[in-house]
This record gives sequence, structure tokens and C-alpha cells, in this order.
Amino acid sequence: MTISARRSRACITVPALALVMALTGQSAHAADGVPPPPAPAPNDIAEGSDIVVTGTKANEIAPVTASLRATQPASIVSRSFIEDSLPASADFNDIALISPSVANTGGENGVGLNESKMTIRGFQDGEYNITYDGVPFGDTNGPTHHSNTFFPSNTVETLVVDRGPGNASQLGESTYGGNMNLFSRETRADRSIELKGAYGSFNTYLLRGLLQTGAIDKLNGTEAVISAQYIKTDGRLSLSGYNQKNVFGKVVIPLGNDVHLSLLSTYNKNHFFQPDKNGVTLAQQAIYGKYYNLNNDPTSQSYWDYNKTTKTTDFEIAKLDAEIRPGTTFVNTAYTYYYDNETLSGSSATALPVSAGGPQQTVTLSPGAKAVSGVPGYTKTNKYRVWGDIPKVRFDLGFGALTAGVWIEEANTFRQQTDVDLVTGNFNYVEKVVKGANTPQYVKFNQNSGFSHAEEFVELELRPLQGLTITPGYKHVDFNLKIDAKYNQTTRIPQDISQNYRKDLPFVTVNYAVTPRLSVYGQFAKGMALPILGDLYVNNPNLSSIQPQTSTNYQTGAVYHGERLSLDADLYYIKINNKIQQETVIDDTNTAQTAYFNAGRVLYKGIEGQATYVLAGGFAIFANGSLNYAKEAGTHNPVSNAPKGTAAAGLLYKHGPIRFSLIDKWTGPQYATTEALDPTQTFFVLQRSVRISPYNDTVLSASYQWRNLRFGLNVTDLFDSRKVENLNLSGSGPSGNAAHGVNQTSDQFYYQPGRQISGDITVKF
Repeated sequence: MTISARRSRACITVPALALVMALTGQSAHAADGVPPPPAPAPNDIAEGSDIVVTGTKANEIAPVTASLRATQPASIVSRSFIEDSLPASADFNDIALISPSVANTGGENGVGLNESKMTIRGFQDGEYNITYDGVPFGDTNGPTHHSNTFFPSNTVETLVVDRGPGNASQLGESTYGGNMNLFSRETRADRSIELKGAYGSFNTYLLRGLLQTGAIDKLNGTEAVISAQYIKTDGRLSLSGYNQKNVFGKVVIPLGNDVHLSLLSTYNKNHFFQPDKNGVTLAQQAIYGKYYNLNNDPTSQSYWDYNKTTKTTDFEIAKLDAEIRPGTTFVNTAYTYYYDNETLSGSSATALPVSAGGPQQTVTLSPGAKAVSGVPGYTKTNKYRVWGDIPKVRFDLGFGALTAGVWIEEANTFRQQTDVDLVTGNFNYVEKVVKGANTPQYVKFNQNSGFSHAEEFVELELRPLQGLTITPGYKHVDFNLKIDAKYNQTTRIPQDISQNYRKDLPFVTVNYAVTPRLSVYGQFAKGMALPILGDLYVNNPNLSSIQPQTSTNYQTGAVYHGERLSLDADLYYIKINNKIQQETVIDDTNTAQTAYFNAGRVLYKGIEGQATYVLAGGFAIFANGSLNYAKEAGTHNPVSNAPKGTAAAGLLYKHGPIRFSLIDKWTGPQYATTEALDPTQTFFVLQRSVRISPYNDTVLSASYQWRNLRFGLNVTDLFDSRKVENLNLSGSGPSGNAAHGVNQTSDQFYYQPGRQISGDITVKF
């Protein structure tokens, strides 16, 4: 494979290009075997993760590595690891799991076969950013993410987990707990066609095609890549079928020697059967087993045909990359994305059917009428369109470089939830009457919302000494959140609300190349997480007085790239302030009202490291791990679902036509907790705390290349572990015959899916 520096400016960021070249052995080596220090590329506009990886033997085989130019702890995962060591159905959280301090939950239906959630150092989804080719994305009612909805693994070339807020040019609504940066599939100079078919456990099959057009001479060297993927499965959970369709396309158009236009689009549609708030209780488990989800009883809220969701998304990016003059570059990234979730669900996923001893199901089919036999449920819609533009300019000043830019974004959202009788489809009038409002009793909410968002940023990269880079930066955030609701969520009254939030964030990063093989770095940064739409679900917004949650980050580390040894380690200390909490206040009319305020502090600290060592004959061993502390300051209550540590280790083999890996990921103990403010509303009282024991997931992968055919085998959870990986506490304590300190009829468990085997055949022309 050949990638020219000229076209790299058009189709990928320089960081991604450097990584691809390094991990495919294309980077040049000095005569003595010591890689030369990396030099800034002419269009090296910061994207928050400035990836430069030297082409050593260790980095060519390492499943995860770091950059010598790192300014914060990071883990770089290559396309070769995605292809060689993961099932084709994997989502981006499955890819990121190899990194230290990363834990995953939600894969109980099988790898990539239902939505998963990731934590970084104990920070939950919504407390870190995810970007695609530098574009942040997430839900508009709060920046959470859907792991299998936008970008399945066939759309990802490289993934970088940044364990920190990044620098000033790292964009997102939660520059707070870290960033996961995805980079799209790359175009290639040579034409090729690749077809893949896979089949495995749970009657899962996958079909995938990939076309590289190569450089089209008649179109001035234009290149394109097109990929399509289809997945269908019965799923590990009972009656939980899932199918996914994805189409991805990207074209890179040279408009001149120094100007390139990249156009990208991806479309995804998922259809699956699952309750809106799934999870198995101990009472359900005693009758149906660990992997109960839906049933065949049409009198039950968990009947499979009453619980189905269709999600449709698209994502488009137009990127213009131009070198205006030597040392001055301009990049403009315009984008839009769309999400539509249409759900039908039973009202409760924890209710037992009448045939299993559950209560009789009833509905109310007109206002004030007597309840009659039926099955309560609801319809749900959440759809939004987001538009944005990110222009950046970079000036090389000789002694350093200045980068400045702005991020402008607009979003419009419609959300509704309506109570229905699942048997007849008629409205179910079960909501409370709202005093002073004419709200139908079948409406939970019907709401339009949106936001306008602008971030201006600047950073000055200073190079006072050979090998030393100091980069101060500044970012200003202006975020306007608005609701125009016919019936607002929670309050169920008509409301027109708007709130504006502003924040100034300073950054300083340092990187020093001690030798061409060794660099050290440090970071001080202020991060933030913006208030979410739910903070405006109050009767009187004037009673709330909240600001963005903020973080103060201190990190230091070192990266070493020897010819056979790749090593990096770091220490971090993060203080969280202004944690947004809910309270009840008495207004001027002596009425109790819900309000939000900033209170509480959280402390995160720890140590992390990762290493790969190359043995003789194509073998290598690797290991990484972390010790993580995440607790409320003062009370020392543990942060819920924050593992105390992670570890991964494995054996790798790459030689000739054979690829082999055996990798184990260990997730340490954690706690599911619920908290409440004390009567004085000055500190938090731990209401419930249930320990989740450590668990392992061992993955075995092997493949053999014969001519233009590749035969692969993947076994996840090799030792068939079926431990609890997550627990959703209902808020109420144990009742009846208490077991494990949980409520048997309402607390929901999520288990590892057990061993999953898949085989695949790939043919390339």
C-alpha cells in the first residue's frame, strides 16, 4: 500500500496518516535503527489528538500504542487490530475496550448486537466527547452516544482514546472526562474490492463489501471508498432479534496541488426487539434465566411484538483542506447529522406476566373511566437534525505556530412519549391531571427543543528549544439551550424556556523529546460539561441557578518507542466542581418546586500504563493496566459504575499469512450506588451501594491468508464467563426475601453474554 504525502492532506488528517504509515511499516528508519524525531507536517492543524507514531517493530504489531508527541495520555488503536483481533460486528466501544482505564457494559445481547456504554477512568457516557473526523456528535438532549447507530466498525480506520480534555482545539460539549476520536475509512491509490461473509453464535451473520476506486486519472486523481454492511442475529437475549444496515461513502477530490475537498456520507438503519429500559430482575431470572428479555405472551408487557425500535441515522461531512501559502493552512469542516428513534415499549420491563404470578394488567381507555384489562405501554420519538461548521487556520511562525478557529453548531429536536394500550393501540389515560393545564392524560411529553452553540479557540505552539513544545491555549464557550414544548417533560405543561451558558477555559500542554525514542509530557487544563435539557424540566426555571460542571486536570507521563519495546505510562489528578444536583424548594406561593443547583465535588486520580514487546519469529506480548480512584470529595462515596482498575494482556503473532492473538481484558470491582442530599443540602448521603465483582473477557482470534482468500476465526469470552457487568438500582432497597442487597423485583442485572464464536471468509480482488 502506498500513501503519498500530497493526497494525505485531502483524505485524512496528518495524525491518521502517520499512524497508518507507522503500523504498516512504511515510516523510514534511520541507518542505526533509531527512528528520527517527528517533524510537524505542513498542514498539521491540531485535532485534539496529534498522532505521530514511529514505525518500529513494536508499533507495527502493538494492538494499542501512544504518540511521542502526546500532550495527554492516549491510546491509539489501528485498523489492523480491528481486522485481526475483533469480530466484524464490533462497535466503537468494543474497539476502545483494549485501552487502559476503559470499561464496557451493555453487550449482553452479543458483541455489537445491542447498544453498549463505555466508561473512561470512571467518567460515564455524556461526560466525555466522541468525534468522527474531528466532528463532535451526540444526542441533543445531552451529549450521550449510541454505539451501534452511527458508525459500525466498517466505517472506522483508526480510533484514539484521549484520557483527558485535550487542548483548546479539542471540541465537544463535554471536554471534561476525555475524548474518543474516530477517524473514517481511508481512500487508497490502488483499486481493490473486498467482500466478507461471517457467521456465528446466536445465528448471527454479517455481509460486508468494500470498494476502493483507486486514483481516477480522468478526474485529476480523485479517489473514493464505498462500504456496505448488513448484520442480522437472533441475539443472546430471549426473542431479541437485531438487524443493521449501513452504507458508507467517501470521495477525495484534488482541486489543485495544495487544495483538496473530501466528501463523506454514511447512512445507518437498525431494527431490534427490546424493552425501552431493559434488564433482568432476580425474580425474572429465577423463572426464565439470566438472559431473559422478551416473551411470547401477548398479555404481558414483555411480549416481543410490543417492544421494538427502529433507529435511522445519517452523517455527512464536507472538508476543504488548503495550503494558502507555505506555512499557512486553512481547513473548513462543514457537517450535518440526523437521528430518528421510533420506539414501542411496554411500560415496565420488570413486570412479571400474569401467568408467572405477576399482577393483572389494566388500562384506562377514556378520561375518568374505570380501568379495564389491557397491556400498558407507550410510543416514543426522539429525532433531531444538527448542522455545524468548523473553520481553522494555522500559521507557522518559525519559532512556533498559531492555530485559531471557531465551532458553530445548531440543533433542532422533536421528542414525544404517549401512553397506549399495546393490545388495541388506543390511548391509555393514566397520567395525573395537571392543575391549571389542559394536558391530555395519555401524554407524558410532547416537546420541541434545540440549541445554538459557538466555541472560539486559539492555541500558540511554542518551540523555544530543540525537542521542546509548549502550547498554551484558550477557548470560549457560548451555549444557548431552548425548549418550546406543547407539554414539557416531567412538568407536562406548555413551556417556552431558554437558558444561556458561557465559560472560558484555559489550557497548557508541554512535550519534550528527551531523545528520538523518549518523550515526556505534562498538561494543565480546565474542562467542562454543559447542562443538559433535563435541567430545564422544572415548573419555574428561575428557581434554578446552574453553571456548567467544571474539571481541573493535571496529568504527566512519558512515551518510549524502542525498536522492540513500546512503552508509556502516566499519572493523573482531576478535580470536578459545580456538580449539578436536584433539590426541592418552596416558592413564593408556598408550593414545593423542583430546582437544580451546583453542589458537590468529585475527585479522580490514578496511574495508567501500556507496553508491547516484540519477541523473535513474529511473536509479541503486550500488557496495559490502570489503578483508578473515583470518589465524592468529603464523603468519599464511590462514583457509581467506576471500576477501581483495569488490566489487559495478550500474546500476538503476525508472520507471513498467519495472524493470531489471545487477549484478556479484566475489569476491576465497582459499585452501583444511589445518593441523596442530606436535609441541610450540603453533602451527599449514600442510600444504596452494591458491589459488582471483577470480571474477565478473553478473546481468541486467528486468520490465514491463502492467495486472495482470508479465513478467520474469532472467539470472544473464551472461558464462557457469565458474570454481572452492570446493575441498575431502582432507588428502593431490598424487599421480600432480600438477596445480594438488591430489590428482587425492580433492580435490573446485565450479564456477560458468554462465549461467542464466529467464522469469516474474506476475498479481495
